[in-house]
Amino acid sequence: MNATEQRLLVHEGTFAVLGPSGDVSGPPGWALPSAQSEGTVPEGLFVRDARHLSRWQLTVDGSSPSRSGFALGRPQVLVAASDAGGTAVLTPHGTREEPPACTVFREQAVVRGELTERIRLTSNLGEATTARVTITADADFADQFELRSDHRSYDKPHAVRTHEVRPDGVEFGYRRGEWHSRTSITAEPAPASVEETGSSARQLSWLLELAPHGTAELRLRVTALPHGASQRTPDGAPPAGDPGAVASWLKSRTDEFTSAEPVPSRLTEWPELARACEQGLTDLAGLRVSARGPDGEELLIPGAGVPWFLTLFGRDSLLTSLFALPYRPQLAEPTLLALAATQAREEEPERLAQPGKIVHEVRHGELAHFGQVPYGRYYGSVDATPLFLLLLAAYTEQSRQRGEGSGSGSGSGEGRDDGQGRGGAECAGVRLARRLEPQARAAVDWMFAHGGLDEHGYLAYHAHEGGLANQNWKDSPGAVCSADGTRPTGAVMVAEVQGYAYDALRRTAQLARTVWQDDAYADRLDKAATALRERFEADFWMPGQDFPLLALDDGGFRADALASDAGHLLWSGILAQEAGERVGRRLLEEDFFSGWGVRTLASGQVPYHPLSYHRGSIWPQDNAVIALGLARYGLHEEARTLAAGMVEAAARQNHRLPEVLAGYGRGDHPDPVPYPHACSPQAWAAATPLALLTAVGGAPGT
Repeated sequence: MNATEQRLLVHEGTFAVLGPSGDVSGPPGWALPSAQSEGTVPEGLFVRDARHLSRWQLTVDGSSPSRSGFALGRPQVLVAASDAGGTAVLTPHGTREEPPACTVFREQAVVRGELTERIRLTSNLGEATTARVTITADADFADQFELRSDHRSYDKPHAVRTHEVRPDGVEFGYRRGEWHSRTSITAEPAPASVEETGSSARQLSWLLELAPHGTAELRLRVTALPHGASQRTPDGAPPAGDPGAVASWLKSRTDEFTSAEPVPSRLTEWPELARACEQGLTDLAGLRVSARGPDGEELLIPGAGVPWFLTLFGRDSLLTSLFALPYRPQLAEPTLLALAATQAREEEPERLAQPGKIVHEVRHGELAHFGQVPYGRYYGSVDATPLFLLLLAAYTEQSRQRGEGSGSGSGSGEGRDDGQGRGGAECAGVRLARRLEPQARAAVDWMFAHGGLDEHGYLAYHAHEGGLANQNWKDSPGAVCSADGTRPTGAVMVAEVQGYAYDALRRTAQLARTVWQDDAYADRLDKAATALRERFEADFWMPGQDFPLLALDDGGFRADALASDAGHLLWSGILAQEAGERVGRRLLEEDFFSGWGVRTLASGQVPYHPLSYHRGSIWPQDNAVIALGLARYGLHEEARTLAAGMVEAAARQNHRLPEVLAGYGRGDHPDPVPYPHACSPQAWAAATPLALLTAVGGAPGT
């Protein structure tokens, strides 16, 4: 997002992108032919992958008031995700000789499914006057995939839009077959009129009387009623229509999350890292979205990021929860439950679903509902399944170490675990591991039967026509390649995923021994992990480069590009100690390390491009994994060097790391060069400072 031109308000899967004055005035979806490719973000109110407010323009006496030279709540700056509110000070047109007759104070806030607004006009005159205020509103119900502009168009047969004037406002509707979405706009006082505009928009008007130096105000609510969504009011929600009360309530909810023990910023004497951790926790609080568990229970889990990915993403939600685990273990259990609930149970080739596979992403929009995009429940990731097993095992181990019983925290054990804590309460992690044993075993079965371990000896994927060509974390076309840019074909086996599989087998074997009481199963998984490691050392190591391959395919092609994925092999522990140390030091050399972070692809190679999504850019999450791997192999100086680059990059951007940075080095520019299409805030980038804190020894118990 362009932080100088737009404001962002976020809460529990609802977000609003507003102009500096609080208006929504960007072009409609059909007029944004390359929103994502050009790095622009459409304005509007978004809920469940649809835009429920596409126009929201204020006028006073026939003209749009402009932002004053000062403002409250940083209206011209990207508002922190969990603030969910902001205030702008606006003035109608005036001159030095004839200053504006009034000043407009505009307060806005977002709470789950709703934008609330208070418009307060204060007269600057010593005599009574009136002001005509209008709001021009529209809802185009555009699907996010239309707005992202992936160069495809989508037919919507028999779609109907409606407009119904209500006593206190207007309701916009959209129906296509069984699909029905609405947006309700209500006002207090009720508008004097609701008029047509010659387009699908409607204009709400008021004539406000202002006493000498007096004040008048309007309160408005925009409520999204998306198809298939529950209309639950958040527990303890503030009075409707009061953005100040909403913002205060949301701040208290955020404070509960950010101030819970342990407080990461108190675990380090590195001020910049402490600030980055604070900002990261604030963003994580706002990026949580609703999901359902295996028994239909409602959960809050980390959504991937704004604007395009504010939903459950398997890989993103899992890595975010892993990074945050030492500090916010409460993210892990709902993430695991949500992914267990969406785990595939049968084969659906159009979705890449196979029994036991963990979902890549879940979408709720119209195009997904009608099968026009495959992402309603899409299983196009090869790594989410082993990462699911990693988080389950790590959460169980962490819970035992902390002695977490039923909601409080007591009890741990060594060796074979009877599941009892010090007070006799069952450890929360052990309880979850027992509950999710069927899903965990199904995930292991997928790795062997469908994921490729039986057929290829490695986890593998095939490019999906109509979906994702690459299904590891570098999922853009061309991201997996050789040093000359050639791409693998057929079954693709990416290096870092084999590390995840190795670690998942080892950790699940430990669960089988200590929680499920199944030694035979544990022995099978340990044996498979050992064999995988031996194969990997033989097949993936490049003696000439003293570095691992990026990928193999089943035709014998070797993708020999020098890539950051090698750092993930340190995190998983699949490399021998000496080889891991050499790889770790290689990643800190100048062609990889820009001074801000490790590039996804070392510079100097044919496919390297500093503004490519995955072939030379710098991803905070990638660097978090690498830093944890460096620490695992005892490369503490290197881990701190890497952390210092990331922390400094965050400090130059108000302590918030974006999804991705351009790959330019410090010698090219004194500040990190922004990547033009980055999501921000983004969950695993927000959790990156927490992982860096762990890597430099700040986590509890380190």
